[in-house]
Amino acid sequence: MTLFTAVSDSARQVFLLLKCISFAQKVQVRITKEGLRFTVEESRVIQGKLIPWSFCSYRLYSGIAFLEEGLFTSYTYSPTTSSQAENAEGGAQVEDDEDGGTTVFQISLAALLETLQIFGFTESRDRSASRDPAYGGVTGSLARGGLSAAFDNSVLGFKRVCRLSYEAKGEPLCIVLEEGGVTTTCEMVTYEPEDQDEIPLQRDALALKIIMRSNWLLDAINELASTSPSRLTIAGSPSAPYLVLSSNGPLGSAAVEFSNDKQLLETFQVPERTVNTYKYSLVKAASRAMEMASKVSIRGDEQGVLSLQFMIELEDGRVSFIDFRFVPLLPEEGDEEDNEDSD
Repeated sequence: MTLFTAVSDSARQVFLLLKCISFAQKVQVRITKEGLRFTVEESRVIQGKLIPWSFCSYRLYSGIAFLEEGLFTSYTYSPTTSSQAENAEGGAQVEDDEDGGTTVFQISLAALLETLQIFGFTESRDRSASRDPAYGGVTGSLARGGLSAAFDNSVLGFKRVCRLSYEAKGEPLCIVLEEGGVTTTCEMVTYEPEDQDEIPLQRDALALKIIMRSNWLLDAINELASTSPSRLTIAGSPSAPYLVLSSNGPLGSAAVEFSNDKQLLETFQVPERTVNTYKYSLVKAASRAMEMASKVSIRGDEQGVLSLQFMIELEDGRVSFIDFRFVPLLPEEGDEEDNEDSD
């Protein structure tokens, strides 16, 4: 019996969501009864420094795309039967947990994206969203009808059905694409999963929680790019200036301030002043998600871990979430980044 099968009536939708986290060669796939979780990350090995976590190789940056079961027209996951079959052969297929088991493996993210667009659609329409004076003439996002077309099958005039299946441990991930009577089948090699310790966000000890339109964050990140920065500092305060994004680089320094206006910051919870610095290029890598999302939830805990969770509106009023997490730079790391950029 096949371990997992799922059908989506929009391969484009799956492609664009996964494109938001396409900053690594491989993606870790976790199959659960609730949906598919795709995780990519960047790690760094350090020695001789005291950090809040007890491992020498730690995550600087991770991106997670979760495609919940409701986003598929058909979704079947049967871990019990498959795990029993594997155990009979002396292998192990499923990690036991409270949800009844999960299946984890890695695949090539670049190959997956190429497969999903094998019929040749491009992103040019998405990139040419109309400019809206109400939003300062900035390229449109889902919230104002720009990239929403990316998830509308009427844009293409036909449906591109995507079928996913995974037989058992060690087997390839099978992807079948159907369009206008033409069917293409691709089998992707799967790899053993790596141990991935999720970057810990202390939800019960948040120092900062802000919800705002995603395009405002994108505008600020792009504005700071003019200084060719290596670092991005995010400062929150219960009094003015309430939220400040600043950067410095070889071309100077810049800052963008946000007032505590309900039309600008939908939610603003900052009990006391908090300041943390992150690698600018890593935050900038989330720009695609910023473009596609209607809202972003910015959360930072007392250890400085930053979470950017983007809400992306899909067809029929459904939504999906892309979550990025960043580890703050230590003072020594910030100095090293500047030295590397100046060499």
